[in-house]
Amino acid sequence: MTVHGASREALAAARERLDALTDSTSVDAEALAGDLAAVTALLHREVSLRRVLTDPAQAGEAKAELAGRLLAGQVSGEAVDLVAGLVRSRWSASRDLVDSLEELANLADLSAAQQNGTLDDVEDELFRFGRIVSSNPELRAALTDKSASASARGTLVKELLGGRARPTTERLVERLVTAPRGRSLEAGLESLSKLAADRRERMVAIVTTAVPLSDQQKQRLGQSLAKLYGRQMHLNLDVDPSVLGGIKVQVGDEVINGSIADRIEEASRRMAG
Repeated sequence: MTVHGASREALAAARERLDALTDSTSVDAEALAGDLAAVTALLHREVSLRRVLTDPAQAGEAKAELAGRLLAGQVSGEAVDLVAGLVRSRWSASRDLVDSLEELANLADLSAAQQNGTLDDVEDELFRFGRIVSSNPELRAALTDKSASASARGTLVKELLGGRARPTTERLVERLVTAPRGRSLEAGLESLSKLAADRRERMVAIVTTAVPLSDQQKQRLGQSLAKLYGRQMHLNLDVDPSVLGGIKVQVGDEVINGSIADRIEEASRRMAG
């Protein structure tokens, strides 16, 4: 998700408030995620309400009070406070409020995964699920079938991931599939993967090799990429026999091609120089 101008500032402030909440052991981050997802669905559905809550002509405090009255007793006090803070802010577009709420819901779920030590698994499962979807047109068609109800698509996700993936992964994918909100499935999965990596202040490198890498190769490659980019690197590994004896590494929009040994040696030379 990309927001600009005033919306970017509002989202940044909301993320700081969310971090402060989820850092507290007294807050159930998973439950908070569910509450924020429910508010996201409400404001996506109720366009007129969304416009009122983002109307720059209305006082921020009045909008916060309105949100509080509507949500009181429906979601937790923490969720109400986060929403109130959001509607006090200025927004470049009313849709940005809903996009930001959705991101906060996903971040809360990822925070819960981080707290219980499963965030790495969630990252890997999101990546693998994305690969499965991209290689299986029939599955993708079923998950994005607009003629099927949201409930039916959600049931399909449960059948695919239930007992095979972490509960956080299942919830994130189910929300994406049942409420795509105009995004492609691939774009939504990529966004979730990036959020998971950002949660650990890491960059994501998609590494495609002809054969699986050894543990030593993965460690050396991860260290070299971390030095090159100046940030901890999470490797999403994929095997493609068409990468003949070599490797392809994609970090953001940058693609690096070359043999494993050559790229590691070049990274070492660049660091030494």
